[in-house]
Amino acid sequence: MSEQQDEKAEQSVGEFTLPTPLSSTPPVQLPYPVPEPDEQWQLPNGYAHVYYGERNQGIVRPVIMADGFNLGRSDLKWLYAGLDRDYPFLSELRRRGRDVILLGFEERSASILDNAQAAYACIMRTLSEQLGDAGMTVGGFSMGGMVTRYALAQMETQRMDHRTRLYFSYDSPHRGAVIPVGLQAFSHFIPVANDFARQMNSPAARQMLWRHYDPKSGEIGIAPERTEFLQRLADVGNWPRVPRILALANGRGDGTGLPITPGETALKVDRIYPGTTFYTQAQGKDVIVAELKRRFPKAEKIIKTSGFPELDGAPGGTLRSYGILADMLKKFGAQVDLRHPEVCFVPSISAVSIRDIDAQKDLYVNIDELDPSESDVDDFVCSSTTTGHTAITEELGSWLLDRLPD
Repeated sequence: MSEQQDEKAEQSVGEFTLPTPLSSTPPVQLPYPVPEPDEQWQLPNGYAHVYYGERNQGIVRPVIMADGFNLGRSDLKWLYAGLDRDYPFLSELRRRGRDVILLGFEERSASILDNAQAAYACIMRTLSEQLGDAGMTVGGFSMGGMVTRYALAQMETQRMDHRTRLYFSYDSPHRGAVIPVGLQAFSHFIPVANDFARQMNSPAARQMLWRHYDPKSGEIGIAPERTEFLQRLADVGNWPRVPRILALANGRGDGTGLPITPGETALKVDRIYPGTTFYTQAQGKDVIVAELKRRFPKAEKIIKTSGFPELDGAPGGTLRSYGILADMLKKFGAQVDLRHPEVCFVPSISAVSIRDIDAQKDLYVNIDELDPSESDVDDFVCSSTTTGHTAITEELGSWLLDRLPD
């Protein structure tokens, strides 16, 4: 490529986001088209698609499920497909007479507190349209579990009767999510504004990430938006108290994560951003996690962490964090040496809210051997194998289906 082409390539690399399996295009065709919703609702900061259960003529036994984190507007058609493609979770819900209500957001990267207004309105609309008084199930996937958690707790603080008997979260980052800070820094190292940087610095990212790279100061720490969000959660009691609370984790519960050696190369790049290298997270002080290099305009930056546990290989739901970046780099002509496409995104201890992420011994603890009462939730399940963040598996899907209220 010419220098002009190389410069254009370096500028274009950031036109992607880190999607979860639910928000990415389904890899296989569904055996049937995604059905048209029976009702569509416009809500503050969001919208909902309603699918009646089999033999229902309206909303009788509602299950509200909120979309997760990404950039831009929710696509509820893709969400439906993602929830039904690997294990027919929605089909089985409807076969059992449950009404599926998918809640989407106008901007998935907006503040969780703003998107909680959509959840609040969705619950109220469901109550007003429901036939009979069967208890509701309300929950969400990834960030959607945080949104609905706050909305239900807020309603209880306001003495609202939400008639919700069960709240569930599916691989939601109750104690924080993890995106390698080297990747976060790289999004802002790209010399033009880009979607990846917008996603990494969005209000929701700053609220959910355990540690955030601040592009203005270059500092790595707890974003002030996260501190404020956790305080707002505390102000409404942290959790809803009326419904039974369930949590599902895509990571394992036996302390086993990915086979990733701390401190080794995760991704090395040549041709564009030549010499840029990302390393797997290791413990220690002033640990180099990324060496960022670009040609246009020429710059170099070293990203270091101190006091971090070995996050990348931790037990948890995974994300193709390095793999997605490598795909985009290759698209624009880079040579890549990709050794660890997937890393931990939501640690198991965070998804089931049983320990904080900060300490190595807690991050890799054998959850199966802990007293379940240590968790903030009433019941939880961890996957028997490491699976992608929010991936709907038969093991997890059937566990949730079997615990829905009568």
